[in-house]
Amino acid sequence: MDFKEFILSFKTHTAPIPFTEKLRNGLIGGIAILLLGLVLKYLPQTDYPFVMLGSIAASAVLLFAAPHSPMAQPWPVFGGHLISALAGWLCSHLIGDPILAAGCAVGLAIFLMHYLNCLHPPGASTALTLVLFSTQFHPMGWPWVVCIVLANIGVSLALALLINNILPGRHYPMRHTPPPIAPTNTRPKHTQLEQADIEWALTQMDGVIDVSEEDLIEIYELAVKHARNPDGKIKS
Repeated sequence: MDFKEFILSFKTHTAPIPFTEKLRNGLIGGIAILLLGLVLKYLPQTDYPFVMLGSIAASAVLLFAAPHSPMAQPWPVFGGHLISALAGWLCSHLIGDPILAAGCAVGLAIFLMHYLNCLHPPGASTALTLVLFSTQFHPMGWPWVVCIVLANIGVSLALALLINNILPGRHYPMRHTPPPIAPTNTRPKHTQLEQADIEWALTQMDGVIDVSEEDLIEIYELAVKHARNPDGKIKS
C-alpha cells in the first residue's frame, strides 16, 4: 500500500442506506433499551438489583441496526456475552493487577468466542466490565452475576425477535448458509461488475448490510480469481 492509498483508507465508508432506515434504526434501538430497562426494573428483586450492562447497548446496535449480520444472531449474542462474562469473572478473581486482568479477560473472551463460533464484539465489553467493576460484582457472587447477564441477554433477544419480525423487510434470526455452487460446465459467463452495480444491489437488500461496497468488490474479485484458478495460489 502506497502513501496515497494509506491516506485514502481513512476515508469514511458510506453505505447507501436511506435516511428513513437510519432514523428507524435509531428509534427502535432507543425503544428497545427503554423496554429493557423497564423489564429489569420490575423483575422480582432480591438482595441485589438487576442492573443493565453497558455492553448490551452495543449489542442493540447490531440487533436493531444490522439484524442480518452473522454477529447479531441469537447464538453469538447469547454465547458471546455469557462466555465473556465467565472470562471476566475468572480473570478478575485470579489476577490481582486490574490492568493485566483486563487485558487477559478481553483476550480470553475473544479466543473463546472464536473457538465456540459465537463472536460478538460487545461480549468483550462484558468481560471488561466484570474486571473494571469487580468490587461491585464480587459481593453479589457468581450466581447473581450470571442471572444479571442472562436477564440482559434474554430480554434483548426477545425484543429483537419481536421488533425485527414486526417491521417490514426484516427477518430475525437470519440463517447464513452458503449458496450452492453451480457445476463448472453450467457456470454463467463472467460479467464485470462496477462499484455502481454493487451500490445499486445494496439498495435492493432488506435491512442493513454491514459491509462496504469496497469490501464487496474486493471479495467479488478474489472469488473470480479463485474461480479462474481454483488449484493455484491467488496473487493479490
